[in-house]
Amino acid sequence: MTSRISIQRPQGMQTGYQPEPMRYSNPGPSSGYKAANPDDPVEKLRAFARTVEDNVEIYSQPLKPYLPAIGRFLIVITFLEDSLRIVTQWSDQLWYLQRHRKFPWGISHTFLMINVLTMLVGSGAVILKKHTEYAVGGLLAVVIMQAIGYGLIFDLNFFLRNLSVIGGLLMLFSDSMYTRRTLFAGLPSLSETDRKKYFLLAGRVLLIFLFVGFIFRGEWSIIRVLVSLIGIAACTMVAVGFKAKWSAAFLVIVLSTFNVFVNNWWSINSAHPQRDFLKYDFFQTMSIVGGLILLVNMGPGGLSVDEKKKTY
Repeated sequence: MTSRISIQRPQGMQTGYQPEPMRYSNPGPSSGYKAANPDDPVEKLRAFARTVEDNVEIYSQPLKPYLPAIGRFLIVITFLEDSLRIVTQWSDQLWYLQRHRKFPWGISHTFLMINVLTMLVGSGAVILKKHTEYAVGGLLAVVIMQAIGYGLIFDLNFFLRNLSVIGGLLMLFSDSMYTRRTLFAGLPSLSETDRKKYFLLAGRVLLIFLFVGFIFRGEWSIIRVLVSLIGIAACTMVAVGFKAKWSAAFLVIVLSTFNVFVNNWWSINSAHPQRDFLKYDFFQTMSIVGGLILLVNMGPGGLSVDEKKKTY
């Protein structure tokens, strides 16, 4: 985040239909039943979607036990990198805060120390699965503090990316919620399951803002238009929870590939100021990929099209 300043995610159909005795020689379908037409484009699309979902389930099985740990680590990786950046660029950070942001001496030191300690302790707690709710709260506070402290709250690209990071943190919060009920005297209460549904919905919606930022940035080309259209479709599916696991897995692949080829900070000379910007974008994208991986592992939750379809 600080690098935004230049400072040097047995099928069977039971039916109660029994043919009538007079129909044994010429049985027919029950009333209201219409056989699926295999040549129907919609049916072909459904069959293709089922095939893709089955393949995702099959090929993700070996990684399934490790997905939560991978997702948690990737979500906090941008905070670990940012804390390391502040420590290694301490004097430059102080110079910027005091010279350009008009922080008084001492306040700037305190601001940086609070950021570093909160990011290190919060990230460690998330990775170790200790007091995750408090850790997520601390990391959310860091996102807000840095946006205000560095004066980047009105930077559109920064704003959209941080919305996606917040979405990843909400996914992390949902993953860590215990199965319990908390009652507040005199106030309406929500069960843990209900709260989880709402956090998952908010996390899904916020995660897609990174791709929105990608669409508005850079030069347009035919390939970029195609990737943007497909990405928007996948983002919409994630937001509404339709085929959410498949679309989240697709976005993980697209964003990971995009990240390696576009944000290749390792290929830039260490003295070049663009290196820090690319590094920042790289690790923030990795955090958002971590949120999508948690979505693949957990599913979209109760407030989603997929869950409604199961109900019906």
